[in-house]
Amino acid sequence: MNKKTLFLILLAVVLVLPKTVCALTLPEMAERINVMLFTVGLSIVTIGWVIAGILWLTSAGSPEKTGTAKKALIAAVIGTVVMVLASAAGDIYTIIANLLTK
Repeated sequence: MNKKTLFLILLAVVLVLPKTVCALTLPEMAERINVMLFTVGLSIVTIGWVIAGILWLTSAGSPEKTGTAKKALIAAVIGTVVMVLASAAGDIYTIIANLLTK
């Protein structure tokens, strides 16, 4: 990892993390971190779909390029499924936690 990339990552952590974890309670911190990670994941999945679409459109029938585009498309679909399951898992956990506390 080069120094510029490391610097940008550390800068993002320093700028975003204090706003994320300035909550008063642990559940609020967890919720904010969850929202932040979901937003980042959703952004990555969206970029994956765009890249897969561009690869597919520019493949021009070439078997090698079409194969690369198919792999990118499969990765985008898997990423989308993981994001949907992660979102549903949080909701299911919240429902179960609420039922157990009553």
